[in-house]
Parts: sequence; structure tokens; C-alpha cells
Amino acid sequence: MPATPRFVPGPRSDGWLPGVDRIAYGGDYNPEQWPEEVWAEDVRLMNEAGVNLVSVGIFSWALLEPREGEFDFGWLDRVIDLLHEGGIRILLATPTAAPPAWLYAAHPDARVVDRRGTVMGPGGRGLLAPTAPAYREAALRITHALAERYGSHPALAGWHVHNEYGAPVMFDYSVHAQRAFRVWLRARYGTLDALNAAWGTAFWGQHYADWEHVRVPAATTTPANPAQQLDFARFSDAALRECFVAERDAVREHSSAPVTTNFMATICPWTDLFAWAKEVDLVANDHYLWAADPRGHVGLSLAADLTRSVAGGKPWLLMEHSTSAVNWQDRNVAKRPGEMARNSLAHLARGADGIMFFQWRASRAGAEKFHSAMLPHAGTASRVWREVTELGADLGRLTELRGSRVRADVALVWDDESFWAQGLEYRPSVDAQPRERVDAFYDRLWRDGLTVDLVKPGQDLSGYRLVVAPASYLLSAADAANLTAYVEAGGTLLVSYFSGIVDEHDAVHPGGFMAPLRDALGVQVEEFLPLRADESLTVAYRAGAAGAGAASTDTIGLTGTVWADDLVLAGAEPVGTYVDGPKPGGAAITRHRHGAGTGWYVSTNLDVDTLATVMADVYAGAGIAPAGLPEGLEVVRRTRGTTQYTVAINHTDDDAALPLDGPATDLLTGASLDGTAPVPAGAVRVLRTVP
Repeated sequence: MPATPRFVPGPRSDGWLPGVDRIAYGGDYNPEQWPEEVWAEDVRLMNEAGVNLVSVGIFSWALLEPREGEFDFGWLDRVIDLLHEGGIRILLATPTAAPPAWLYAAHPDARVVDRRGTVMGPGGRGLLAPTAPAYREAALRITHALAERYGSHPALAGWHVHNEYGAPVMFDYSVHAQRAFRVWLRARYGTLDALNAAWGTAFWGQHYADWEHVRVPAATTTPANPAQQLDFARFSDAALRECFVAERDAVREHSSAPVTTNFMATICPWTDLFAWAKEVDLVANDHYLWAADPRGHVGLSLAADLTRSVAGGKPWLLMEHSTSAVNWQDRNVAKRPGEMARNSLAHLARGADGIMFFQWRASRAGAEKFHSAMLPHAGTASRVWREVTELGADLGRLTELRGSRVRADVALVWDDESFWAQGLEYRPSVDAQPRERVDAFYDRLWRDGLTVDLVKPGQDLSGYRLVVAPASYLLSAADAANLTAYVEAGGTLLVSYFSGIVDEHDAVHPGGFMAPLRDALGVQVEEFLPLRADESLTVAYRAGAAGAGAASTDTIGLTGTVWADDLVLAGAEPVGTYVDGPKPGGAAITRHRHGAGTGWYVSTNLDVDTLATVMADVYAGAGIAPAGLPEGLEVVRRTRGTTQYTVAINHTDDDAALPLDGPATDLLTGASLDGTAPVPAGAVRVLRTVP
């Protein structure tokens, strides 16, 4: 490799990956798993498949630094130069998610310790204790060495720091975490009096009089203090983010290429992606279809919408997904023909400007040898390879979508800290799960053809006609005030049960359950009335009564499960009443005019199909028209100026037709269309319209 000129810091890239002038296409490339004579064939086949970007070096720390402080870059030099000669750009990884055996051996105190005190050894995958000085020092040493050597390499498109932070290890209870947790708490609270007040330590006699007595919430005879556990989750997320920031800043000393890491939106629940997104130059995500879920494509859409949302609407990179089966799920269900293309183009539709996979060539050994790949064990005669090359060609035809934006119809509140808090012990019902409610409301919006942004409850909501809060158990007074102001200004807010219950310290709000939302919703909760397992109740709902002030015409019986509330009306109108259950005759679903807007409250668990009745009235009141699409036809639009790109994905075995507002061009087939666009069973159409 020729000598690299000394790096002179310049402006960092604030846009897309430099040198990637088409939709990015490729995957993780792990050439160290293969004899060197295979590498040239890899590059040839990458070109055949349309690959223009690969991630390199993700798990190669032990080869790059075989002994502490001793580096061997020769093999990586040859790989990078070979890819460069083949016209393939690289995302160069810092390999810090795979500490070498010598680091474990030299610093046994740096190993992760679980909640019960078990020390985690080497031989698997995952980092050492993120707060351990030895790990951080070693991670920065390899990062500086890589960035100094390759920071100005002409093949470099960007940096891929670490890998999937928070997976598989999120919580560490080691002595290093113990010390760092106290430092973090001192910075957050200042004094022990403030800590005791925030944690409510007067309960169960947990008062602290010495900082040295404050510990991580390791295993206890009863559930640990919930506020302590919540703060430990915050601390653990922040500790991982500190590791990323340290490596990012080390890279920036030697390179101006954009720096990112791969999130796992909706899959890894312990990272606050809205906070993480502020630290990366480019948002990237890994997503694996949950094979056990027959509607896994809806979960894919949720993950893609969340990724776009944390990116602030900017284009993002799908760093990993699978061509077919996923090794680590309970059943290695293969994707059906055409499913890989549908999955890939669904991510594209929802804002991704790059489609990548784990991995390029299937591994012959190791824990993921049964994981699918772009080049599978069956080789180039396989169906998967044919679909990989077809997808590469299709993405080449869709280059003009790069940089266009998705505009959402509805906002859905996503708050990781609230999910963390609700998931702790001793809640009123084990059946009241935040992700279940998020998934149900999202699926309803998906079926109604509405595109969704995921939002934090405290952010600017003025651009949305409708905001849905499916699971906001933890809601600070400030965030509740923001939601109330949104309603006052003319917005429509729908809140589901067990919301607005506690503040940021997991303490019940003064004034009782849901007190901070009382003005917006016109109702308060006197008592929770959760149901027994497998119990249900009936709600008499006045369909149509809430739509644009229309008179009631029909009363429909809706089935609820899991939960009920004893509600006290404070100005709200009951549009649904319990027929039976713990509170027959009590209000179940309410609507409240507040300022120029409307607040809805649904106090029981309605499934996806049942939600359709209520949501129809909510949409009408908000001035939103569902798309009215055929069942299973997913339609998302990206725009640039006056040009609109409509991606239509048929997830069914039946042909469908999409009505058009005017003439359109199918970018995949070149066909000119007017009136309707046929979308055959299992097919995807990408239509360009220009008014």
C-alpha cells in the first residue's frame, strides 16, 4: 500500500457517503474467513451483482492486533486495494465489538459481570465492560491505528464504529460499572439528598447517607428500587454511547469521512436511538424479519419508520438485513421467492438510500454458518444469488430516488425510557406491555395506508394532524404540557390506557393517575381495573358520534381485554361505555374538546381489527382520509420538489391495482401508466409522477 499523506483536518461530510453515487448496495465482507485466492473471485462477483459498498473488518481485531500493541495491516491493505481496484467503496469498521483473547487474558477484571455476579468469558461475541479503563484504552488504540492508516484512502466511503451497540450485552454489573454509576449519579443529582428524593428511598428504608453505599441494582431478594433500575438503564445506555463517541472522535483526528454505527431499531430495546442519532454523521440500521410473525413485513415498516424518524427525516442506510433465513431465530424460516426484494424496497420506500446485508459470502464455520448470505453455500446457481443480482440491477434503475424524502401523515409516540420503566416489576398487569400497544396501533395505521413518524413526546408536533400515544406510562410534566399544547393549538391526540402515570423518576404524578393529561383529555383515572387472564369485556361504542360533530347513528359492541379504568369525567364526553366487566356503565372511550383540538382516551385493550371502528372516527375528526388500499398492498411515497415516487408493494398472493392521480412511469419496467397501476401478486412497483 502506498504511503498515505499526513491527514489535514477538513470539513466533515454532512451528506451521504462520498463516492457512492448510486443507491448503496452490498453487505458485510469478512474476507479473513476465506483463503486469499478467493478474494479476487469475491470482487468479480460483487461487480456482477451490482455491489458498490461493503463493510470490512467488523470482527477482525484479533488479526489486526494479534498481540497487544503489535499491528498487522498487510492483509487488510491487500483487501482494501483489491476492492478499490474493483470500484467498490468501503465502510471501514473499528473491530471493537470483538475483543481479542489476549485482552480478556490480560485484564480479567474488564470482563462483563451479569446481575447475579457471573463473569462472562471470551469465546462468544460482544464487548468487554464498557466502563473498564483497559477496554477503552485498547479500543482507542486500535481505532487510532486504523484511522491513521486508512483515513485518507481513496476507497473509503465512511467509518462503521463497533457493531450493534447493546446487543448482545447491555447491562454490566462489574466493579468498573459500580464506580462509573456513582460518578454518573453525582453528575445527575449533585447531592445524596436529591438522589434520595428522586429514588423515593423512604420506601423500604433505602435511604443513603454515603455515596459508597450506592450500588448498581444487582440481584436482590425482592425487586430493586424501580427508580434506581431506571437510572441504571439510562446510565448503561450513556456508557455505551460514550464508547462510541470516544471512537468517533479518535477517527475524526485522522479522517473527514462520515462516521456511523449500526442501530437495531425496535429489536434492541435498551438504546435510546433519538439520543444516539445526535452523535452519528449518518444513521444506519440493522433489521431482521421476525420469521415467526406472519405479518413481519409490518414490523419491518415500523423499524424503518423509526430509523427515518431518529434520522430527522434524512436518508439513512440499511446496514444489515438477510437475503433469506436468519441463523439466530428459533426456526430458520427461508424467505419466499421475491420476499427479499419486497423487504429491501420497503426499506427504500421508507427513506433508506442504501440496502445492505449480513453478509456477502456465507460462513463455513462459526455460530452463524446457517445464516443466509448474498453468496450462499449453494453458490451462483442458487435462487438467492439470482435474486441478489436482480435486486442489484433494480436498485441501479432507482438511483434517482436518492435524497428524496418521506412525508408522514401521523405521529406515533415512541419513548424508550417509558418502555424501560413500564417493563419493571410490580406493575398492575403483566399483560399490559408497551410494545404490544405500539405494535397494535402501528399495524392499524399501516392497514389504513397511513405513513407514520415516530416521535418523542416532547418534540415539536405542530406538523401533524394526529398524534397517537399508545404507551406513555412514564410522562414528564414538561412532555405532558407539550402534548396538551399540541391539542390546544388544534391537534388531535389519542392516548391509550396506563399512560401519564409516573414522572421521570417513576413516581406517581401529584394529583393521581394521568393527572398531567387531565386538561388535554378531560378525564382522570380513579383506579386501575385490570382483567384476569383470558377475560374480556364489552364496550358499547357510538360509532360516528365523534366524527366532525356528527350525530350518533349506531351503537357497536367492541371487545376489550387486559385492562379497564374507573374513570372520572372532567369535561370529556363518553363515546364508549362499559357494558360489563369491572365497571359496567362506566366511561370506557372518551372524547374531549380542549382549545382548538381534541383529546381521545381509550381505557381498554382493543385489538387491531377492533381499533378500526374507533380510528375511523378519530381520522374523521382530525381531517385525515385513510388510503382505502386493497388488503396487503403497502404504498409509501417519497418526494423531491414536485416529483413524487410511489413505492407499491403487494404482500399478497393476489394481483392488485393502485389508482393513479395522473400519468406515471414505472421505473423498474419503464412502462408508462395512467388511471391505474397493476401490482401483481408479490411484486413491487416504483412509480414516478410529475405534476
